[in-house]
Amino acid sequence: MVVGGGGFRVPLVYRALADGPFAGLVSDVVLFDAQQERSHAIARVLKAMPRAAGGPALSVRVETRLEEALPGADIVFAAVRSGGTEGRVLDERVALAAGLLGQETIGAGGISYALRSIPDMMHVASAIRDLAPDAWLINFTNPAGMVTEAVSAVLGGRVIGICDSASGLVARAAQAVGLELGDSLAGVDYVGLNHLGWLRGLDGGAKSGLDGGADGGADGGRDLLPGLLADPVRLAALEEGRLFGPDLLRTLGALPNEYLFYYYFHREALRSIRSADRTRGEILRDQQENLYPRLAAAGDPFAVWEDARCERESGYLAEARSADEERDEADLAGGGYERVALQVMRSLLTDQRADLILNVRNGRTFPGLPQDAIVEVPSVVDAAGARPLSTAPLTPHQLGLMSTVKAVEQDTIRAAVHRDRDAALRAFAGHPLVDSFHAASAVLAGYEKEFPALRASWVG
Repeated sequence: MVVGGGGFRVPLVYRALADGPFAGLVSDVVLFDAQQERSHAIARVLKAMPRAAGGPALSVRVETRLEEALPGADIVFAAVRSGGTEGRVLDERVALAAGLLGQETIGAGGISYALRSIPDMMHVASAIRDLAPDAWLINFTNPAGMVTEAVSAVLGGRVIGICDSASGLVARAAQAVGLELGDSLAGVDYVGLNHLGWLRGLDGGAKSGLDGGADGGADGGRDLLPGLLADPVRLAALEEGRLFGPDLLRTLGALPNEYLFYYYFHREALRSIRSADRTRGEILRDQQENLYPRLAAAGDPFAVWEDARCERESGYLAEARSADEERDEADLAGGGYERVALQVMRSLLTDQRADLILNVRNGRTFPGLPQDAIVEVPSVVDAAGARPLSTAPLTPHQLGLMSTVKAVEQDTIRAAVHRDRDAALRAFAGHPLVDSFHAASAVLAGYEKEFPALRASWVG
């Protein structure tokens, strides 16, 4: 069952279910969206989607009420955009008006987005608990780490957060060093929070186990990442190499998640976004203007959707690239987050173990962070759920940035769940991309003006 069933990327999940290694995993797909006309339009795309010869024909139905969509669900996949594209535009524009970075999940814009998406997803989680208590929630609703942490108070370990940015980084780096990862993340040293993490090592010979240490493999446990970081030519062929540059990567001794561009090049990113004619949200709004009516009326709705998808993907993180630089074709081909989602789903339903980078409960993984905090780390998932694999200690730089941002996330969750304005103000003021309490006060007031429901929600 898909919450946000009218979402633009739902066909990616369906395509993975209908073809390849995940074919036959489920027989019925239920779409639910607050805007039911969008669900019906996406349902037309799914039915028109080309299938491999002999591929399964999945039953697709649209439900107009959450209470009718949930009963009987084994897996609930959530990809909700609370407030729609217009909400995203306001997240960006209000921040920019206050002199701050306007970005969907980072900084002030990310906090504003979370203040809308967390209450909506808490409602979904409560409905799952009451109507489908045996179901697993796979969460892609952004900001994914904060939403997953908030709803875990309702669903416990039966929610797993996913994102494709970390796994994409690892895959690109492994390809650059000629390492075949296979089905295991043994030797992959990745640490962080959602949209804030670092790949610190790629040891092709290491063996690691759940809650255990790492032992050197047949090659003596040689880490292949330092050689990549010291090679400007190979880095230039890697998206993150071009994004961050060899000097920063050499200084860090790690490959950062692409979203750390906004932290390490904050001034440059802000200047680029402010100089652009349109924000990313405005570009998507313009691209998708009348898209859903066209999908509902087109003779070949899949072709219309596919053209829109390629146009959308080509502009991702555009402020981090030069005007003549294009994204890698592999990134435009799709197949990122839906592969992660389907691997999680397969493991939960079949008990077939998978090693994936997921958003899971910290526990004792990082002693410097709260045990109930959601972190993004290599994890093992099976029918019992997802648990983090052991990892090496954080560096002071990593712990410092993660601790600061986690405090912001937990204040944001408190603000959204308990309707606590002081917690919201503390979250804005504490974020490293918001540089003053006055700026925090101004941007919160700006969001309250543009989102009257936010202003009306506070109880203290």
